[in-house]
Amino acid sequence: RSHPDVHRFSVETVQWYPHDTGMFTSSSFDKTLKIWDTNTLQPADVFNFEGTVYSHHMSPVATKHCLIAVGTKSPKVQLCDLKSGSSSHILQGHRQAVLAVSWSPCHEYVLATGSADGKVKLWDVRRASGCLNTLDQHNGEKSKASSEAANTAHNGRVNGLCYTSDGLHLLTIGTDDRMRLWNSSTGENTLVNYGKVCNESRKGLKFAISCGCNPEFVFVPYGSTIAVYTVFTGELITILRGHYSTVNCCVYQPHFQ
Repeated sequence: RSHPDVHRFSVETVQWYPHDTGMFTSSSFDKTLKIWDTNTLQPADVFNFEGTVYSHHMSPVATKHCLIAVGTKSPKVQLCDLKSGSSSHILQGHRQAVLAVSWSPCHEYVLATGSADGKVKLWDVRRASGCLNTLDQHNGEKSKASSEAANTAHNGRVNGLCYTSDGLHLLTIGTDDRMRLWNSSTGENTLVNYGKVCNESRKGLKFAISCGCNPEFVFVPYGSTIAVYTVFTGELITILRGHYSTVNCCVYQPHFQ
């Protein structure tokens, strides 16, 4: 806390640089994203935003770009370039705050974003228009009369996103107390039913999917517990109890399951 470069408000996301541990990143409600040098524990770079930063993510597979996706109070998704130190790239399409961002683990230019507008968008950051797909919970079957209700992933804020390790599916969580599994290439809602997944978080919810398990599991912060579901059948397997207060985040360690 006495460190001169410490964040002033709640830290929402931290991530190691995917290619080595010489660098890590942190973002905060103090409207900044900081790039830290692990050796000196000082910021190598600081990006400032106009609003609260809810989430950021670096691609685990990118070799041709060094873009950090950042979700803020603004509906514009910011892409910060580590090489140039600028945040000139912007993806426009959401109407409210962007609460969750996640790069695909298999396509280095594909990004998923979830917003308080109830929408989940998939982007190719190389394209001028950007947006590849807006996920629709009804798979296009709702009457076209209510165009405003069309193409929402959730009937509430979307505050969590997580790809499966192979990148073929995307899980989303919303404040409509629903979790949905999507085919990430077609954008189709697979209609797996996880039941009621209570989610009253006012900010981003960081959940995790297993890797190399059979079946695969998803671990979801659920009040002061962590609910464990099977990804593809939606079965609630168990509830992990031990925390005494709200769980904000969980991370899965694949090497030791």
